[in-house]
Order: sequence, then structure tokens, then C-alpha cells
Amino acid sequence: MGRRRRYCRCGTTMLTMLLFVVTNSASVLLSSGAGAFLLRRYKPATARLWAWDDSAALLDDLNATQSALADTHAQLADLHARLGTANSLLETLLAAMAAERRDGGTPWARELSGELELAVAPHRNVTGKATVFPALGHACARFQDDLEAYMRYTPGGECPSDEQLARRLMLNGCDPLPRRRCRPRSPAGYVQPAPLTKSLWAIPPDTTVVWDAYRCKNYSCLVRGGGGGEFDLLGREKRRWMRDDGALAYSIDSVLAARPNGTVRIGLDIGGVSGTFAARMRERGVAVATTAMNSGGPSGSLIASRGLVPVHVGPAHRLPFFDGTLDIVHWTSLEHVAGVMLEFALFDIYRVLRPGGLLWLDHFVFPGEQLNATFAPMVDRVGFRRLRWNTGKKLVSALLEKPMT
Repeated sequence: MGRRRRYCRCGTTMLTMLLFVVTNSASVLLSSGAGAFLLRRYKPATARLWAWDDSAALLDDLNATQSALADTHAQLADLHARLGTANSLLETLLAAMAAERRDGGTPWARELSGELELAVAPHRNVTGKATVFPALGHACARFQDDLEAYMRYTPGGECPSDEQLARRLMLNGCDPLPRRRCRPRSPAGYVQPAPLTKSLWAIPPDTTVVWDAYRCKNYSCLVRGGGGGEFDLLGREKRRWMRDDGALAYSIDSVLAARPNGTVRIGLDIGGVSGTFAARMRERGVAVATTAMNSGGPSGSLIASRGLVPVHVGPAHRLPFFDGTLDIVHWTSLEHVAGVMLEFALFDIYRVLRPGGLLWLDHFVFPGEQLNATFAPMVDRVGFRRLRWNTGKKLVSALLEKPMT
């Protein structure tokens, strides 16, 4: 791939040099005084046109010369216009060459090699008739050192224990990450999960997790507070979304009552650390997937052990669902999403909701002075209709509907 880039740069350089020679030759022609010489050469003859009008032959000759001179003026004007176009193209090419020299002709700081080059390079599809470009987060090139470390492994061997490195890359916008040709290590002493519905509220065995990446090395540590309380399935988590206080705290049952019975069937919980929201919805016959990033502990493993579906996408990632398909989206955290990116996220949620679908904003932390001035108009601009809207000090909870039409 590096050789192809060098060939491309050589071709661009040769084209630029050719254009430089052509345009400068034209400049020499125009600046050499050839036009002025022609005018000076034939000006006396033009003056003699009226003095020697008794000679018809001479008159015809001089008129022909005058016509040729007019044609020469037109040609020079056309050449001048072409020269302007060529100069403009030359300036564009020179600017492109300057940018190419500045960044090596690619977004990468240095030439790719090894597994990273194989993973991100375009390949021909199975028919050989089309080129397939692997999906890769656009910010990955900005973090080439981390990405090269992520792709440093023995092909066909065991993947390194680098969960936190992957998380850092994803939070920085390198999402999706490139595929790898290695096998993640399985936990020692892994046991089969508990059956549904017992698994919904059972803390899984420690042997279901590879703990290398986490401060806590077992679920007991996380339950005692090492995971912010969100891993305490029989304590704090057990009480969530069960009571509606008419203000910021909504209950699941009151939200489901906003739709005809049985019409909320599938949904998404954005940023659910432990999957408890999905578990409560599962008890009510609603299938909910949960996005997680393994920030304070093994969220993905815990959610899966409960018999629920974890989705490993970053906060800036386009939601991996078809347009107009979900009945409900529950969102609890604005972390890593702000400004115009928040508006993009709201439009993306609007996209995946079906007509009549619900967006439940749950205890959003938002600066008070911006809540009414910025966030509320943004929600209205996206197109949601407010069914409930409750605010507190730097907090907002809302139940929003995607209109039916």
C-alpha cells in the first residue's frame, strides 16, 4: 500500500511539472512583447491605407493583414483565458501537494504495517468485482500509537488483555475498532449461566469474568461500592423504576401506560451499566438491548449473565438499528455527549423510533441556565412531542413521543 501511495505522489508531481512548463511557456509568449510587435509592425501600413487607396491590390493586402491581426488578438485573448484556468488548476495542485507533504498523503502519522495495515486496507469482495472498505472510526488515525498497540498480537493466538485500551480508543472516537485475528482469553473455571428468569437477579459467579482490566477483582468488591452501587442487584438496583413520584422519578409502569397495552415490545437502554432497566422490562414482556462500555466494571459480562443483550458501542456511535423500528429508548446519561453532538444523538434516536415511539430521558444532568435556553428548544427542533417534562436543579426527566405523522 505504501508503494501505491508513492506511485500516486510521483504521478501527481509529474503532472504538476508538466502544467508548470506549459503555463510558464504561455506566460513567456504573452510577456515577450509579440503582440505589441505585431501592432507596431503593421500600424504604419494601416495609416497608409488612406494615403495609397489608388492601389486596389495594396488595399486588399492591407485589409487581409488587418483581418489577420484581429484574429491574432482573439487568439491571444483565448490563450490568456486558458492561461488563467491553467494557473488556477496549478494552484489547486500545489495546495494538494503541500497537504500531501504535510501529512504523508494519508491521515496516518506514519506508514501502516502488519496487522493494522491488513485490517484497515480495502480488499476485493468474494466475486472480485467490488472493493470492500473495512469499517473504522474516523478518529482512529489521530490515535495511531494506541491503535498500533491494540493491533499488536500474534495472529491466530491469544488476544492481549487490553479492555481499557479498547475503551479509551472508543471514547476518543475510534469506534468501530478494526477487527482482529486473535482469540480473547476465556475465564478460568467458567460455569454455565443460571436459567431465565432466575438469572435476572442473580449475581453471577466470579469465574464468568476475566478481571485483569478492573480495579475490583470480584463481584463482591463491586457490590460493596467499587462499581458505584450499580452492581448491587439485590439492593439499590432492585428498587429502581418501581415508584413514580410525579416529578423527576418515573416508574416503568407509568411510562408503559402512555401507550396502548402491549404495543411497547422492543427497545434500547443507552448507557445502562448493569442492565437492570432491561431486566425490569423483560419482566413485563419487553425485549430491551443495553449499550455498555465497561467503565466501572465488566458491564457487558454482567448484562449477558442476566440473560439480556449487551451492545458494545461508544456514545458517539450511530445506533446500530434500522429506521423506525424501536418502541422505546431509555437514556440516563449525557456523559461524553454535549453541544451539537447531543443534537445529532437526539436525531439518531428519533430515526430508530417508530411513529408513536417513546424516548425516556431519565435524570439528565444539564446546567440549569442552559436547560430552557438550549436543551428544550433542541428537543422541540428535533421534532419530539412532550408527554411529560420535569426539571430540578441541574436535572431534567422527560417522556417524549415521536409523532405518528
